[in-house]
Amino acid sequence: MSTVRDRVLTHGARGLAALLCLLLALLGAAWIVRDLAVAQHAADVARTWFGEARRPREFTAWATSPLDPLLVLGALAAAVIALRPTVPPAVAAGALLSLATATVLLRTPLVWTLGAGWLQGLDSGLTHRARLTVLAQLALAVALFLVVAAGRRPGPRTGRHTRSPVLELPEVAATAYGVVHAAPYGITPNRPGRPRTAPARTAAVLLTAAGLAVAGWNVHWWLRLGGDTYRKGLLGDPSVFRALLQPPVHWLTAALALLALGAAAASWRRAAWSRPAAATAAALLLVHAAAALASAVHTGQADRFAALPAEAGLELVTAALVALAALAVLLAAARRGEGAPAGGTARVLSYGSAPGEARPPHAPPPPSTLPPGW
Repeated sequence: MSTVRDRVLTHGARGLAALLCLLLALLGAAWIVRDLAVAQHAADVARTWFGEARRPREFTAWATSPLDPLLVLGALAAAVIALRPTVPPAVAAGALLSLATATVLLRTPLVWTLGAGWLQGLDSGLTHRARLTVLAQLALAVALFLVVAAGRRPGPRTGRHTRSPVLELPEVAATAYGVVHAAPYGITPNRPGRPRTAPARTAAVLLTAAGLAVAGWNVHWWLRLGGDTYRKGLLGDPSVFRALLQPPVHWLTAALALLALGAAAASWRRAAWSRPAAATAAALLLVHAAAALASAVHTGQADRFAALPAEAGLELVTAALVALAALAVLLAAARRGEGAPAGGTARVLSYGSAPGEARPPHAPPPPSTLPPGW
């Protein structure tokens, strides 16, 4: 008998995780509201996110990027998922851990960039508050990891030779020859929330392709720019600074590639938590690629696509393909996963109490002559 058990999130862990998600969302939303307050027009914030060089009303810098509203929405969605008892534990844990992983990857470089000397021209109070926000978000993300790890408890056994946690034997006829399970032990039951084969394979293929494409461009720029220049785009520099809470460009693409390839590996395995992981990676890829396409439209590159150098044209095509792949992955991840095993409990059947009685196909036949005293 297998000793592998599914794990369930306790009620307290779900509630605490939802609270942490709400705090993450509030921190991100506060900076979006701040940018709206300093913008000349509210639409300028969205235009800045997607490539137009808009200036704030005051002498200051923008704080947010297109990633921030996505992280806010992701945190709110994870909070709702954590609070819904009908969501399978593995899916809820996957949503929480995906949010925490994305937060750690996207916020970590800001710890040192917001304290760099080249930001001294900005309001020190502003950069200090932004850095405190980043540290608080990282602490909340680490707390999410700990809550999910500590709040999981062993559930019913799953896997090969699985028995239901509750086995209630029905009243059987005294003359019945045997009592068997309604399904053979060797059959592995569905794990609730596990993605179905076709959507999982689709997500795995598309995420692998998108992740390799983004990683390939990262390697290309490293070889073309050289180590010193590439490092500026990886660890931060005034030449690549765009917003206080936006990670350096090469760090961002490397993080997106890691998230995509990790979610692709989970989708290949059809892990129950692969659906929220794939949705997280796909949403980030979609926003990143959409921002690149919007910037190309704003600068006129899309209008003169045929005249672009080969490298610029290939970057634009890659962004379009990544956006389409990410959209398809979101649709695949939104498909409902497998449900719980039919009936919820291990059913048993009695047979052999009457001549000619139908026998379950996997049950051994009764002897032609019953033992004495049967």
